[in-house]
Amino acid sequence: DAAQFKLPGSSDFLSKLEMYDSVSIQMSSFSFNPFLGESNENITSTVASLSLRSKTGEIHLENLTESIQILLPQINYDNSSWRINTSGNPVTSQFNITDSNSTVILAVEPNKNITIQVLLSSGYLPNATNYDYSKFLHWEPSVVLCNSTQVGYRWLLTPELLSVGSGNWHVLITPFNLSNGESVTLRVLIFTSTTYCAYWFSFQLLRNRGCQEQVGLLSQPWLTECLCNHLTFFGSSFFVLPNQVDLSRTAEYFATVTKNPVVVILLSVFFGLYLITVIWAWNADKKALKKRKLTVLDDNHPCAQYYYMLKVETGHRSGAGTSAKVQATLLGSEDQSEPHHLNDPDKPVFERGGVDLFLLSTAFSLGELQNIRLWHDNTGGHPSWYVDKVVVQDVQTRQCWHFLCSTWLSSSKGDRMTDRTFNPAKKNEITSFSNIFQSKATIGFRDEHIWISILDPPKRSPFTRVQRVSCCMCLLLCTMAINIIFFNLPADSSSPVLISIGSVKITWQEIMIGIESGLLMFPINILIITIFRNIRPRQSRDKEKDREESSTESPAAATLNTLLEDAEELVTTLSKNKKNNVAALEKRMESWEDLCSALECVNGVIQRMQGVAQISRFLLFLSCKLSFAKFCLTAEAPSLLSSADGSSTDLHWTVCSQFVLCSLHCLAETLGKVGVKAFPSPVERSSSPAPKKKTSSGCWLPWWFVFVGWFLLISISGISTFFTLLYGFFYGKDSSIKWVMSLALSLFQSIFILQPLKVVGLAIFFALILKPVEQVD
Repeated sequence: DAAQFKLPGSSDFLSKLEMYDSVSIQMSSFSFNPFLGESNENITSTVASLSLRSKTGEIHLENLTESIQILLPQINYDNSSWRINTSGNPVTSQFNITDSNSTVILAVEPNKNITIQVLLSSGYLPNATNYDYSKFLHWEPSVVLCNSTQVGYRWLLTPELLSVGSGNWHVLITPFNLSNGESVTLRVLIFTSTTYCAYWFSFQLLRNRGCQEQVGLLSQPWLTECLCNHLTFFGSSFFVLPNQVDLSRTAEYFATVTKNPVVVILLSVFFGLYLITVIWAWNADKKALKKRKLTVLDDNHPCAQYYYMLKVETGHRSGAGTSAKVQATLLGSEDQSEPHHLNDPDKPVFERGGVDLFLLSTAFSLGELQNIRLWHDNTGGHPSWYVDKVVVQDVQTRQCWHFLCSTWLSSSKGDRMTDRTFNPAKKNEITSFSNIFQSKATIGFRDEHIWISILDPPKRSPFTRVQRVSCCMCLLLCTMAINIIFFNLPADSSSPVLISIGSVKITWQEIMIGIESGLLMFPINILIITIFRNIRPRQSRDKEKDREESSTESPAAATLNTLLEDAEELVTTLSKNKKNNVAALEKRMESWEDLCSALECVNGVIQRMQGVAQISRFLLFLSCKLSFAKFCLTAEAPSLLSSADGSSTDLHWTVCSQFVLCSLHCLAETLGKVGVKAFPSPVERSSSPAPKKKTSSGCWLPWWFVFVGWFLLISISGISTFFTLLYGFFYGKDSSIKWVMSLALSLFQSIFILQPLKVVGLAIFFALILKPVEQVD
């Protein structure tokens, strides 16, 4: 399998050597590319060099008038690709041209020394009167190199000859001038490749410089002839195109299903498993949909309109979920929240591996968060709780605090404590490699690893299990199609056998075919999955109606005690924040006089606000109904009413005004139910007390893009299924069984090697380079 050089006999070449007394020849031949690290070219032939040396050093030969002939064996040639015809009838075949640089080698080996006529046409089947090219092939003793087979019947179809048309080319091969009753056996090989010659100069690969643009006419599927005018390291490349199938014979191929049911049975099994898995996934999605919600805490103050989002992550370790009732308190630099029960009557919370979102409201901003206190009542069948992480976000300012808990709240595990206080993590702790890598790797296996994510996807992801199962099926079908198209290409005879089970042998080349098929899956995989993962869920009209009905429900029956309790709560809440400068109540409110005193305290807060006219209207109304003369604000009312649309630049006073307005509105409604008949200037209560959350910076696709995703998925799956069946019938039963083995390796590599490597690689990249800070979606 070594290369061969033929030096020219011209006077130009010999004249360059006459000046030397003696000339030595040094030749090197490699069955691999020794410059692989220095080049991105796909060199597939033997790499060889020839140098002439004198006593003083190397003789440089360049720009010769007659070319040096270099014959380079191809490493990956397999003579099993020959097509055998024993009938003696004309042989038809075809090949496909997609690259303008493609070279086609048509080789015929008859068992007799006869003349063969070859007709060639582009786009149609040639006959004796209608064709594009014609050639008679005769016996011409060929050079016996690099292979034991002699081929004297050969036609090298150059890119210039094939430039008249692209796409399908048809070939008609006819034995010529056979006598009656004479039979002949023809072995036919049509080898399509993109081939060229290249050489290295100072470790840099150069293509077609000093060598002819085309390969020589002696080139064979197993041999490349290069003609160059200098000496250095030489190599050639064959980019082998996929196997070609005549689509016009599709019905003929499909008619062989009874003889070759291997691919049909395999696809039937996969589609059956797919239907079973889809049914399970659909039921699992229905259950998960009930859990996919933001929980607005029931014990939020109805008039508190400063919001905090709590994202609580429960660990994945065994027994991490809890049945106990969990409570939380936020402590800030300016205020402290009331204890809140973190529960939801409509769905279970704090399940193993779960992520729960809660909306907690306070009357005022708590300032910079100092800590969060978490505790539970240790009730239920499994009260122990492993809390992994808590992220608190100020909805108004989008500021986030991260609490890296990673501990048990349990009376029987860890340090046996059910009540803990956690401080916010520092920036270097949040962006540490271990924290980001653990977070991204966990999310990656649950979301990015398409196969594993079917079992346990993120709870709040719009990418449903049904869509994930369908994407896996599409990925599987694409893997099968690409694998079978590239299957049974010329094999590397030197490829080692890694696994041998009886008559079944798996070589290193078959493993490489599986790896290439897996790598080709990523573009299709990413396209469809990205669409499904980034679709904004469609808003349900029923939910919108329920929300409107719930917002218009009538308040509960009111009494004088209810009125006093609401006023007492208003003053107590205002007194907790130092900016309001409101004194705490010394005793409980019991009479109308106490109510008037409370409203006078509220009046002091309003004096420090800038133009909140709506609140002053409520105070005027309440003071008139209570006949409390000195609280009528006769002097201040005109100025306050004249600035109805004024607003403060201080976020605290803006939130305070909303809280006071809402609270006074509730007092007015309660007062009317207690005994007041008329309301002189009613002000509509805001239908949306919660501030609008700022739109996430992420890019979301419109909800109807789900149809685009399904169209692409079904189309690609259908096309892949068609070509898998077509090539399976084309190959035959024995080759199909061998292909199944290669497919199994490809799937194993995709699920257990490529996908995990992708997840781990991205996690390392994020942890080392990007170091993103997690936000609450």
